[in-house]
Amino acid sequence: MRRYRFAPSPNGYLHLGHAYSALLNARMAAETGGECLLRIEDIDQGRARPEFEAAIDEDLAWLGLTWPKPVRRQSEHFALYRDAIAKLEAMGLVYPSFESRAEIAALVADKERDGTAWPRDPDGAPLYPGKRLDEITTQARIANGDAYALRLDMAAALKRTGPLTWDESGSGETGTIAADAARWGDVVLARKDMPTSYHVSVVVDDAEQNITDVVRGQDLFHATAIHRVLQTLLNLPAPRYHHHRLLRGDDDRKLAKSEHAKALRALRAEGVTPDEIRRIV
Repeated sequence: MRRYRFAPSPNGYLHLGHAYSALLNARMAAETGGECLLRIEDIDQGRARPEFEAAIDEDLAWLGLTWPKPVRRQSEHFALYRDAIAKLEAMGLVYPSFESRAEIAALVADKERDGTAWPRDPDGAPLYPGKRLDEITTQARIANGDAYALRLDMAAALKRTGPLTWDESGSGETGTIAADAARWGDVVLARKDMPTSYHVSVVVDDAEQNITDVVRGQDLFHATAIHRVLQTLLNLPAPRYHHHRLLRGDDDRKLAKSEHAKALRALRAEGVTPDEIRRIV
């Protein structure tokens, strides 16, 4: 059976972009005789709120969507994500970095003083400009209580995996896509105050839930390269991918909670009906 999932974060109210993704996942599952799951991606406990999770249930029920119970919450599976990172550490592919965001920005600025642009990842953030410290220095800083991030040594990881691809059927480039994970540099896998990252938790959860088809926004298209690396290193299955178009506002920017996109509950209060929302898919 083909399995899909809609996986919102409870750090704000759902908007039209979320409705589009949820409805599309449900429609594709129905068309293939499959099943669609709801997953709550709440690894960021500092921003997750019970009222937002309750609103997710309310909004999806208003749209006429139902899900198998119980719903998976990432915050209940931190041990699984730690185990995955431990496997990568055992391969020698993980190292701590100790620079703050401000220190990283300063390092990048220093490297760009000659007018040469420091490389950026597909999201526009500069690649990590630091270096892996020796073991004695690393352990001393950890023992001292210094804040750190655990990073994947991407060059070493790609030597292990070799070239990778994924199967894509979305709204942009389709077919067999080359996974160019090197463009992301040494991505963060966890931080001292957060035991996992989106990249680790999503590949572990998709494997644990037997997800065969990942249907999500085009903004995550390039991040799939990271996920293919982690899936291969951790011996996890590779789903099919479908990155759908992003809904945009009047200013042509994608709808986002951080940009205060109008929430579904606000549209409902204005008299918009579920049938009107469903017509966007």
